[in-house]
Amino acid sequence: MPKRNRSSRFLAEAQQSPFPDPRQADADGLLAVGGALTPDWLVAAYSRGIFPWFDDDSGPLMWWSPDPRAVIEPGRMRVSRSLQRTLRRQEFTVSMDLAFSQVIGQCARTRSETGTWITADMQHAYTQLHTLGLAHSVETWRNDRLVGGLYGISLGRMFFGESMFALETDASKVAFAALHAQLALWQFALIDCQLPNPHLRSLGVASESRNQFLARLAANQAAPTHRGAWQLEERWLDRALAMRGTA
Repeated sequence: MPKRNRSSRFLAEAQQSPFPDPRQADADGLLAVGGALTPDWLVAAYSRGIFPWFDDDSGPLMWWSPDPRAVIEPGRMRVSRSLQRTLRRQEFTVSMDLAFSQVIGQCARTRSETGTWITADMQHAYTQLHTLGLAHSVETWRNDRLVGGLYGISLGRMFFGESMFALETDASKVAFAALHAQLALWQFALIDCQLPNPHLRSLGVASESRNQFLARLAANQAAPTHRGAWQLEERWLDRALAMRGTA
């Protein structure tokens, strides 16, 4: 994310609706500065198409709603031939919600050299959401060693992805494929990937306007949230293998 003038916008004390209209975000997507990393603030943010991001625990908390948005519908992942082979060979064991703290910790560590927004405060906040059954992880294992995974938040029938990591080739892609397969089986509507980048585009993630994304959010408001600890169904692999790639 581009660095901004951190005094540009400040939020007042948290109220029933602490955030401005997401359409008021600046050209970089910065909407507001301030607030708190608490479950109430985070749920209020994600339900409005807003997410937190900042440089470190000593800096101000910044809230973003970028335009365009990176999104993909469950089951629409682009699976390369090599990833298809990895899935068929079942090179990794895959799980959900077995090692949330380890996954978010690894996501932070793998980005530590270039700087990470997954600070200690962020890890604590999302772990709280995990305890409440709203944040979830997908893990990939080799011989009982965690080698890849991802985490994010689920509200209604939308999953808001936060970060992923891989210590071995294809480990995070297998986790992403498992997430796609399971969310498709649960008839989820959308996976939010926040910002487009070449890696996400290679997996089939597309861009849509913020207005389109906010319309999907509005339609999602009435959908019940799939809370609690998630488990992969046995048929996830068949569903993942049914996804066809072009690479």
